[in-house]
Amino acid sequence: MLLIKSKYAVIFLETVDEEYVLSQLAQIAREWKFSYFEWSVTEGLCRDHKEGSYYQTKEPGFMLRTILSFLGPILSSGEPGLFVLKDFERYLDDAVVLRLFKDFVNKIRNTWHTVIIVASTYKLPQDLEPYTAYIIGGYPAEEEISNIIRETVSELYRNNPQIKISLTADEIKKIAKTFNGLSVQQIRNVLSECVLDDNNLDINDLPRIENCKKKIFDREGVLEFCLSESRENIADFDNLKRWLAERKHAFHIAAGLPPPKGVLMMGVQGCGKSLAIKVVARELNLPLYRLDLTKLYSKYIGQTEENLRKALKIVEKLSPMCLWIDEIEKCFAASDGEIDGGVSQRILGTFLTWMQERLGGCFMAATANNIYMLPPEFLRKGRFDEIFFVDLPNEELRSGIFAIHLAKRGLKPEEFDCGLLAKESADFNGAEIEQAVISALYRATSKKEPITTEHIIEQLHSTKPLAVVKQEDVAMLRNWAKDRTISA
Repeated sequence: MLLIKSKYAVIFLETVDEEYVLSQLAQIAREWKFSYFEWSVTEGLCRDHKEGSYYQTKEPGFMLRTILSFLGPILSSGEPGLFVLKDFERYLDDAVVLRLFKDFVNKIRNTWHTVIIVASTYKLPQDLEPYTAYIIGGYPAEEEISNIIRETVSELYRNNPQIKISLTADEIKKIAKTFNGLSVQQIRNVLSECVLDDNNLDINDLPRIENCKKKIFDREGVLEFCLSESRENIADFDNLKRWLAERKHAFHIAAGLPPPKGVLMMGVQGCGKSLAIKVVARELNLPLYRLDLTKLYSKYIGQTEENLRKALKIVEKLSPMCLWIDEIEKCFAASDGEIDGGVSQRILGTFLTWMQERLGGCFMAATANNIYMLPPEFLRKGRFDEIFFVDLPNEELRSGIFAIHLAKRGLKPEEFDCGLLAKESADFNGAEIEQAVISALYRATSKKEPITTEHIIEQLHSTKPLAVVKQEDVAMLRNWAKDRTISA
């Protein structure tokens, strides 16, 4: 509504849920007493949802001529109006349609009349962009999601009274928070799937809802919904845990303090940086989304930058959230832009501006392995609140890591000599320790015998850890971080 009040002549509304968006626009028109016009190539131009359309207005050119013919009296009356055009951007490649549309836009500029193009993908000629506001819509707010859950559950119960529903008001809020970022129809589909599986819906269905949401995001674009992890699944990271404990309430309680902006986790590969990010999201009680910046790149001029702006708009729409960027130096490696025509420099500038100007609600957590590849702009205060360094685990931590990975695979850590394993795994990182346990399981299974400490030691002795293979690189990274970062 703010964009309409700002007298934008054209608003491009990108959405995956056209039905929901149209109902919201019609409601705005009723509440603010706007004349409401809606057009599609199949129905033609209709006014205020009355039956029948204007004569021969299915064709875009005739539709625009019809509007121009009666626009004068409407403008003279001072009556505000909304013109909602569905999938209209597809017809602007026609020179005549584009010219008619420009004439229409020129007549309604600086008036209380707005054209809203509703489509699933943004596409507009460059000469219309100065008059156009671009937004992404179709995602209900948490309060509305709670109502959708209640309505869907009631409808399912009416159709099948044998369904057992056991949800408190707080549990509905928790599920609604998980549904944030999905369309109305997607929410209904997931709820139906959960109920039809066992004729039951309660808070225990939350993990299944999270998995369904992850599948939807994996199919749809550059943002990937990720499952968070409990702090018990990482060994040590005491400084990070303490830092989070001091700040986590800033997202959910009006404490008069600015919410934290984010952290950069840098260090030796395989030492748990990505796992730590998942714990960060759980500790802050925020949904975790991973932004894959490599998917943004396009061969078309300007499309990469547009893809980034679109992704960041979605991020703002989904906030509050934890945004995870893995190996950020691979996406923003220091470059003068000559190789790619300046694309990398432009997206770096756009991203840095967004990091600096974004409002509270989006906590950004990034990981980096090679600090020398990262542009220095990322390292100054204000981009990230803190930079944590993740080093190779010491002997005590390695013992804890062995216990965690043994327990994850249904084994009892007390039946293994974790102290001996820790001594035999000097310079091993967490990923290498996990892989030694997995390889030992394969070896024991092939021999048809239970896994023992000796099986794991055998795998350790047959592995050259990264800290040995890349000894010079690891030493250089440790030396850089010694006085510049906080140990995680």
